[in-house]
Amino acid sequence: MDSWLAFQALILGIVEGLTEFLPISSTGHLIVVGDLLDFNGERATAFKIIIQLGAILAVMWEFRQRILSVVTGLGSDPMARRFTVNLMIAFFPAVVLGLLFADLIEHWLFNPITVSAALVVGGVVMLWAEKRQHRILAETVDDMDWKLALKVGFAQCLALIPGTSRSGSTIIGGLLFGLSRKAATEFSFFLAMPTMVAATVYSLYKYRDILQWSDLPVFAIGFVTTFIVAMLTVRALLVFIANHSYAVFAWYRIAFGLLILATWQFGWIDWSTAEG
Repeated sequence: MDSWLAFQALILGIVEGLTEFLPISSTGHLIVVGDLLDFNGERATAFKIIIQLGAILAVMWEFRQRILSVVTGLGSDPMARRFTVNLMIAFFPAVVLGLLFADLIEHWLFNPITVSAALVVGGVVMLWAEKRQHRILAETVDDMDWKLALKVGFAQCLALIPGTSRSGSTIIGGLLFGLSRKAATEFSFFLAMPTMVAATVYSLYKYRDILQWSDLPVFAIGFVTTFIVAMLTVRALLVFIANHSYAVFAWYRIAFGLLILATWQFGWIDWSTAEG
């Protein structure tokens, strides 16, 4: 295996693991880093999709006890059934809009202006959501009702716009709609599981003709790296939000968005080859 290709896979795995569950847009970061490493094209797109499975498995491993309790309690525990229904309700809007508009969004919105604008606007909204007076309607994910779940589900649809961030849209939406910081973060993690699995399966089917067995070692490096880094990131985030707000991520989004805009405006990066 080519050492440069292995290095590219390692770096992108680290980037995906660090950014997937932080509200700072993994897509935006992968676009920038992939372009800097000259890692583009359809096979690169398939790679970036497959390593998401590593991030999914990492968060599922971290919450394995909760997942097991919900699965085993579906037949007897009303709370487990309500949690499952809420998750399905929140999952549904993104599925519908994703199936209808994913190809159009990928064609028209994967560009530096969209990404930078979404990062900056999302950062400003996040600062506002943190500074406004919170009226907490659900302290934990078990306190949520179907209406709160549906609102968060619609908020997640904003993540179809590159640069918005799936975790960012669900966390910000959760804060605005009355979830505590802890509940918004945890529900974002749980909602990521069916959402990312569905998106990955769809994308793997879409790119099935370009996948080759010779790609397996490179994909494995990215997958394993993403799993390890994502697991550490999830643990760190849960500790961080116990005593801090999301303001630091908001300011980072704004700075990163302006940086992307500057690289495009001054021609530091050839964005004509960048892909999400």
